[in-house]
Amino acid sequence: MTLVNVSEERGITTLALDSPAARNALSAPLVTELADALTACGKDPAVRAVVLTHTGSTFSAGADLKAPPSPYAFVDLLRQIVELPKPVVAHVTAGSHTRAGGLGLLGAADIVLAGEGADFALTEVRIGVAPAVISLTLLPRLEPRAAARHYLTGERFGVPEAIAMGLVTAGDGELPGILDSLRAGSPQGLREAKRLVTARVLETFERDAEDLVQRSATLFASAEAREGMTAFLERRDPAWRL
Repeated sequence: MTLVNVSEERGITTLALDSPAARNALSAPLVTELADALTACGKDPAVRAVVLTHTGSTFSAGADLKAPPSPYAFVDLLRQIVELPKPVVAHVTAGSHTRAGGLGLLGAADIVLAGEGADFALTEVRIGVAPAVISLTLLPRLEPRAAARHYLTGERFGVPEAIAMGLVTAGDGELPGILDSLRAGSPQGLREAKRLVTARVLETFERDAEDLVQRSATLFASAEAREGMTAFLERRDPAWRL
């Protein structure tokens, strides 16, 4: 079964996460398939830019708790998006949801557009863990006070707040114009301009990736995380809920 749909139009390749029944959760197979598709885009001289989007009402619900990728595989995917020698535009459609690890994909993208009514949340604390690995792409992008609030509370927030905090670039009405602007850029110019704006993000991978992978593994192996994930799957409150 294909988990990533690939389409092309005038130099723009669209990669759509296509596991709507699972809310496009980041399973090991989906991460592998997305990485393979990005590799193909990076090598194809006909591809000027990549749009990363989704089918269904959820961009991504985060890690698939039943079939999660290894933390190293997910780190590699995030870095691949950041280092891809083509601009990556993430498109969260109107009224859809992005949770937890899905925000890591948005942080890795160069431009993020979101439709009206879309919402976001960093829900890790509610299952006994923390947004460890995705900090590689989020913390260099986000306004610090907003990051602290949403890392700690797990609250939902909408597009205006996502724009103000640096997660989202603009509303998705700008998508056609942005894609035409990318078509007007030279391949070399786009590649080198992207290297300039992603340098600070890549520094976090060099400095923090191993520490955050180990921290994530420790958290997911903990008794609190087991209780949190079990409660989530059983649709009940975890034991610590006051």
